[in-house]
Amino acid sequence: MKTTKLLMLVMTIAVTLFILIPNLSWAADDGATIYKSKCAACHGADATGKPAAKIPSLVSDDAKKKSDSDLATAITETAKHPGSVKGLSADDAKAVVTYIRGLQK
Repeated sequence: MKTTKLLMLVMTIAVTLFILIPNLSWAADDGATIYKSKCAACHGADATGKPAAKIPSLVSDDAKKKSDSDLATAITETAKHPGSVKGLSADDAKAVVTYIRGLQK
């Protein structure tokens, strides 16, 4: 009987962790990590861009006016972005947009 209860407890904990871990912020890349690894080299750590190289600022008034959806689309579909950026998932692009919005303040 004790073995059955222990097994049920272990299974309950395992299922709970299986459900919760994907939703924990530390379990996945956050927008800042993705931005720093894939975007900062061109757009700069502060997202101001490089006007001389025609790399747009992500903190400009024009960028601030764009919707989150437009920014996410620009991240994943801009022809000049390398494949590693264009290949971002929708959730990763959304996380990057959230990070950029924080930089815009």
